[in-house]
Amino acid sequence: MNVIYEDNHIIVVNKESGEIVQGDKTGDTPLSDCVKDYLKRKYQKPGNVFLGVVHRLDRPVSGLVVFAKTSKALSRLNEMFRKGEVHKTYWAIVKNAPKEPSGRLTHWICRNEKQNKSYAYNSEVSGSKKAVLDYRLLASGDNYHILEIRLLTGRHHQIRCQLSAMGSPIRGDLKYGAQRSNPDGSISLLSRHVEFVHPVSKELVSLDAPLPKDNLWQKILNIG
Repeated sequence: MNVIYEDNHIIVVNKESGEIVQGDKTGDTPLSDCVKDYLKRKYQKPGNVFLGVVHRLDRPVSGLVVFAKTSKALSRLNEMFRKGEVHKTYWAIVKNAPKEPSGRLTHWICRNEKQNKSYAYNSEVSGSKKAVLDYRLLASGDNYHILEIRLLTGRHHQIRCQLSAMGSPIRGDLKYGAQRSNPDGSISLLSRHVEFVHPVSKELVSLDAPLPKDNLWQKILNIG
């Protein structure tokens, strides 16, 4: 487990693709349980360890996940997320570059629970929720491009759904229009950066996730 940041109140972990943040019907061990075990061993804590899940990432997505180690931090972080005071930036590899190098996408999204899939509409429809994100073209390689995405709302599969609606589905994301899967079952979407004012100390916390092991990221960014 890759701990990116830890203090008395919060812990930020780099999630690998394929891990689930919180328990679900699969019965697979969630990342939250792994973090609890890590804290229990590190601090030799008897009994149950408190850990608050503040937000989630889809299973095939990698990158930064913030957890609360205290109830005070949990309640304050929940409020900060609700107010949009936690700023998250994502990177995505796409096959098709957007027509404009930067812009804002606004859709109305409907979630289909049975399919575990969201659908984007250009105008409001029954049961839909407004979804807004900003994007910009970060880098281009021979066959793929990296987009930087800033979420302004938090909807189910929002980035995946909206980029697909724009004509730029995420590499490996068969559910949202990619032509083929990634060999490891991941999709090329990374929770790259998180920034917020610490809920207790009030200091600025600004963190970056490492790039995934897939060297296509480095190749597009022309690193190494």
